[in-house]
Amino acid sequence: MNKIGVIPWMRQQWRGIVKVRLKWVKNRSLDHVIDKETDLKAACLLKDAINRSSTAFLTAKSVADWQKLLGLTVPVLRFLRRYPTLFQEFPHPRWPSLPCFRLTDTALFLHSQELALHQAHQNNAVERLSKLLMMTRSRALSLYSLHSLKWDLGLPDSFEKTLVPNFPNDFQFVKSNGVVSLKLARWPEEFAVSALQQKNECGTHYREFKRGQSALAFPMKFPRGYGAQKKVRTWMEEFQKLPYVSPYADSSKIDPNSDLMEKRVVGVLHELLSLTLHKKTKRNYLRSLREELNLPHKFTRIFTRYPGIFYLSLKCKTTTITLREGYQSGKLIDPHPLVRHRDKFYRVMQTGLLYRGDGSLKHDGNNSLVENDELRSEESGEEEVDTSDELCEGESSDELCEGEARE
Repeated sequence: MNKIGVIPWMRQQWRGIVKVRLKWVKNRSLDHVIDKETDLKAACLLKDAINRSSTAFLTAKSVADWQKLLGLTVPVLRFLRRYPTLFQEFPHPRWPSLPCFRLTDTALFLHSQELALHQAHQNNAVERLSKLLMMTRSRALSLYSLHSLKWDLGLPDSFEKTLVPNFPNDFQFVKSNGVVSLKLARWPEEFAVSALQQKNECGTHYREFKRGQSALAFPMKFPRGYGAQKKVRTWMEEFQKLPYVSPYADSSKIDPNSDLMEKRVVGVLHELLSLTLHKKTKRNYLRSLREELNLPHKFTRIFTRYPGIFYLSLKCKTTTITLREGYQSGKLIDPHPLVRHRDKFYRVMQTGLLYRGDGSLKHDGNNSLVENDELRSEESGEEEVDTSDELCEGESSDELCEGEARE
């Protein structure tokens, strides 16, 4: 902000950048990641549900309706039986025909490791949670919305009971119309720096940006063939020259129909995905935050309008948004310790699949299963153009998956 109290970008709300008609391009390596982590997330959520249960087990009947909730494409009972290294099946004590599932010793061992990681990195979790709340209008979100994002943000299962009470100076619970929300108790100025700003803070452009003399550019990873198109390059160059609006800045004075507002929306979505451990989340989770994040009604068209920044996947009967810069050849560039632990969890899942394949589940010790070499094969990173679904920038661009199953 300058001496007269005017933020530099407030005077530069340009209009008229020419939008380019683009095709949706499939990325096989990122689709493979999403496919893998859909099962991983479901297994982790089931593990947490069993751990929360007063009986330390779940019945097949109690989880029968969880398929959609878990994002699975197969029935939950079949899914549980697929991974015997994590879930042990046994008959109900009173009704022998009712299958029940409890955690194996290996799953309990992995869970204890996960709890230790949450404890060791709780300050980092508080920062991510604070930043999300800082981007909202009311500096608060309902516990329902936060629980939808807890796995993506790397929060403990019952974070409102295990994490939040440890930081009474940072968070407070509020209740309105019967809805309990988590609200910031103070504005942590030290967190009001976006991931894009952090990446550029040592460069010349960032110093110029701080003086209001330059814009920050988003990293771009275009699908094959896009970057060489002159019209796409011209469009992106014009877009990158627009002033960067911090997702933590007040956006109420920005013209909602301006190009500057569009760049601000890109910045908010970029920051939110940067806060997630796997640099991705479901589109419907973002839709539930639309009003609090001051996003336009059809903000989801941004994902197909800027394919160099975001990747939109239709795997597993849902729509997932991924931040391209977070991945290289289908792997996270800078994985969080909790992500490495989840990879270990997934390798144990795959071990169970292999043992089932030859008809014998081997009961190795905890360490031999947990420390087993990575078994998954790498998928090709090749991208291909989907010739049947063209995504244009008209009114229909937000109707990408109108007939798809909702999350």
